[in-house]
Amino acid sequence: MSTPALQSRLPAVGATIFSTMSALALEHGAVNLGQGFPDFGCDPLLPDHVNEAMRAGHNQYPPMPGVPALREAIAAKIARLYGRAYDAQTEITVTAGATQALTTAILCCVHPGDEAIVIEPAYDSYAPAIALAGGVAVPVCMEVGTEGYSMPWDKLAAAVTPRTRLIVINSPHNPTGSILRSADLERLAQIVAGTDILILSDEVYEHMVYDGGRHASVASHPVLAERAFVVSSFGKTYHVTGWKVGYLAAPAPLSAEFRKLHQYNVFTVNTPMQHGLARYMANPAPYLELPAFYQRKRDLFRAGLAGTRLRLLPADGTYFQCVDYSAISDLPEAEFAQWLTSECKVAAIPVSAFYSQARESGIVRFCFAKQDDTLALALERLARL
Repeated sequence: MSTPALQSRLPAVGATIFSTMSALALEHGAVNLGQGFPDFGCDPLLPDHVNEAMRAGHNQYPPMPGVPALREAIAAKIARLYGRAYDAQTEITVTAGATQALTTAILCCVHPGDEAIVIEPAYDSYAPAIALAGGVAVPVCMEVGTEGYSMPWDKLAAAVTPRTRLIVINSPHNPTGSILRSADLERLAQIVAGTDILILSDEVYEHMVYDGGRHASVASHPVLAERAFVVSSFGKTYHVTGWKVGYLAAPAPLSAEFRKLHQYNVFTVNTPMQHGLARYMANPAPYLELPAFYQRKRDLFRAGLAGTRLRLLPADGTYFQCVDYSAISDLPEAEFAQWLTSECKVAAIPVSAFYSQARESGIVRFCFAKQDDTLALALERLARL
C-alpha cells in the first residue's frame, strides 16, 4: 500500500540555508561561521541553578504563561532598561524560544487575506508563519550602500494598504547587523498612527549594541508599545541557544489573544530551566556586560578581515558581520558561500537567502560568536583572499 499524498502547507519551503551550510561545513572540515550560535559554553552557574531546580522537585507543568518568578524578573528587566512597566501576571509570557513566540504572535493576529509587511533581508521564519496564517507577506527591502544597510521608511509607508494588519521589525537586525534608533521608532509611529496595524518587534539581540549605543526597544516607545508584541531570547543572551527559552511582552489584550494559541501549540515551557533562569536573572551583570564581551570579538574579527579584499559593512549590533566580496568574485552569493566553504574552509551565509525574491548584492554574513581560537583559524584562512 502506498503512502497517501499530503498537500504541503509550505510547498516552496525546503531545508534552511543554515542547515545546508552547516552540513557543507562539516563535509569540508570548514570553520563554521555560518549558523548563528556560540561555540563556547555558558556561565556554569546557570546550569547549576537549573540542576538545583530539578533536584528541588520543579519537574512538573508550570503555569501556562510561565513560572511567576521568571515573568517577574523579565518585567523588572524591561522596566529597568526601557521604562515600560509590563504586568508580569497578564503581559509577560515565557515561550519555547523566540521563533515560537514570533510564529504564535503572527498566527494570533494575521487572518486569511491580511497583509503583513516584512523588512528584508529578514529572518527566515517570518514569511512561512504568515503563510500558515493565510496572510500575505509584503516585502520592503532595506537599502544597501557603502555605509551599509538602512531602512527606507518612505517605501514602507507606501506599502501600507487597508489590508495591512502587521509590520514585522527586527533590531538589532539579523542578518545585516544594523540597528534602529529612536528616530526610526518615531517614523514608524507616524506610519501606524490612526490605523489598527500591529507591530511585531523581534529584539533577540537586544543586549548586543556596540560603540556606546543603546538598544531602541519598541517597549521604550509609549505609542508603539501599546500595539506591539515584543520578543526576546535567553538563548542569545546567555549563550544557551539549545535551551529554546524566550519570552513575549505585550499589552494585556494582545497577550490574552497570544496565550489562546500558546496554550494549544506548546502549552508550557521547560520548568526547571525557567526556575534556573529566574534565579540567574537576579544578577543583571551578565546581560549588562554582554555588549563589551561581543564588541571585543567583533573588533578582533574586523581587524583580521581588514587585511583581506573583503569590504566590511558596519556591524552596530548582533553577533554578525556582513562583507562585500565583489573585489574577489562575481559569483552569485550562494555559489560564493559554497566556494568559500569548500576551497577556503570557512562557512558563511549568503544574504540573498534572507530575501523572498532573488536579490544579489555580493554580500555574505559571518557569525563572530566564537572562541578567539576559532576566529583566529578562520581569519588565517580568509587571509588567503
